[in-house]
Amino acid sequence: MAYSSGMSVVLGLAFLAFWLYCLFDVITTPDNETRNLPKVLWVLIVVVVVGFGGLLWLLLGRPRGTGATQAPPERPAARPEGPRGPDDDPDFLRDLERRMREED
Repeated sequence: MAYSSGMSVVLGLAFLAFWLYCLFDVITTPDNETRNLPKVLWVLIVVVVVGFGGLLWLLLGRPRGTGATQAPPERPAARPEGPRGPDDDPDFLRDLERRMREED
């Protein structure tokens, strides 16, 4: 059974998306975290050996522990609670009330 032209377009787009994902992943991975080969060689492999290179990157070159096993980032120190808006600021409300009395 032959694939319709629509199916080949979908498969082509999926293959392109996979290749772009792998290429972007290699480029954004820090140099010291790549496995088995230097980062420059991984970029060349993914670019030259288009489909198989991406698969090799995912299986052999991508750093381990990039999922939920990493420690969550530390939360920044909480800011002191203060007025959130002008209507929550007692000084602003006092000044507003004073200005309204002066207008009368």
